[in-house]
Amino acid sequence: MSMQRCGGSPARRWTVALTATTAAFAVALPTATAEATGGPKGIGAKGAYLLDGSGGKLWEGKAADIKRQMASTTKVMTAVVVLETPGVDLNKPVAIKQSYRDYVARTGASTADLRVGDKLTVRQLLYGLMLPSGCDAAYALADTVGSGGSEKARTASFIGKMNAKAARLGLRGTHYDSFDGISAHGRNHTTPRDLAELARHALRNATFDAVTRSTSTRQKATNVNRTYTWYNTNQLLGAYPGVIGIKTGTGSAAGPCLVFAAKRGKRTVVGVLLNDANRYPDAWKMLDYAYRTRTPMKLRQLPSGAHED
Repeated sequence: MSMQRCGGSPARRWTVALTATTAAFAVALPTATAEATGGPKGIGAKGAYLLDGSGGKLWEGKAADIKRQMASTTKVMTAVVVLETPGVDLNKPVAIKQSYRDYVARTGASTADLRVGDKLTVRQLLYGLMLPSGCDAAYALADTVGSGGSEKARTASFIGKMNAKAARLGLRGTHYDSFDGISAHGRNHTTPRDLAELARHALRNATFDAVTRSTSTRQKATNVNRTYTWYNTNQLLGAYPGVIGIKTGTGSAAGPCLVFAAKRGKRTVVGVLLNDANRYPDAWKMLDYAYRTRTPMKLRQLPSGAHED
């Protein structure tokens, strides 16, 4: 069976094994529009958008309303649905099932390397979801927050909640058929404008903000003496002044993707790059454009053996 990709290059080992997958394909892909006059120059993404945190448009970008596959940036909505579920208990322990590990093995998905029988809280699983892009963590969250009498029913229910949330937020170009970016039916897509609006919405949640701005974390299982160490694959964090997240993703169809945000003083900006082989240099240019500055680029280097998404 060929391995799918859902947000990264082939895995390398660190304290926690991280692999990368996705299986959706780009939707409606006409030639990208030209850059808006006065915007940052030389942006190579197929789709891009830059938004002021207050809601103002900073740069119309490229193909801002064209639907594209989004890889593991899907997990921004996964986190939003969990955090905005009425009555959610972030301290609720969740037992890791064999089915979660079987899923990542079967699909070749990126993993937080969760161990069967370990119990981690919903909050801890959000770190496993967003930093190493764990599809096992996504499965665990969907299975916990969704409703129904079986895992299949609960995960389907959760994906339904993702689509309902997209509709309530007015994200007309967005549709999910996956809780993690692995698309079974090729209907997991968004637009740069939608994804920027979703990210801006997500950052209003203090837990989401705390998770996605973390360069690394150590999380101890609640029932056994095991500690998980996860590294954030977003190399803008700790490198570009003020960057606070948000999510990387890579897939064979999606290409390298990046949702990023930075805050300086009271001003927050949010950017999206879809299918961009130079996502970090382009994000750097977009942030310099937004803040009207010129910053020498030096990305945060991941530890030896850490996963690169």
